[in-house]
Amino acid sequence: MSKVVAVNYTPEQTAAVVSGYTNGMSVESLAADMGKSARSIIAKLSREGVYKAKVYVTKQGENVVKKDAHADAIGSILNLTESETESLTKANKSVLRKIFEALAMSKPIEG
Repeated sequence: MSKVVAVNYTPEQTAAVVSGYTNGMSVESLAADMGKSARSIIAKLSREGVYKAKVYVTKQGENVVKKDAHADAIGSILNLTESETESLTKANKSVLRKIFEALAMSKPIEG
């Protein structure tokens, strides 16, 4: 006894979605054309290996760095415990960045 699997995208639909996306169509317009959600189109394009997620940048055009990454870097330089490093994430992100930059320019502190 074989199991019947529902197909969300026919091979023709898949080809149309991939072709449209690679030719510059937005995910939203593809979703409207196909009668699917944008999330479904993104998932299909991801499975097909053609979807590229948006790269978020700061207002200054730099890559976004999360507070946790700054806190971890500071904790590493200062040899802080995990709980001490965790407490740093409560600080303002710009302050964490400035602390990290100042520490990175100085010699590592031996603790």
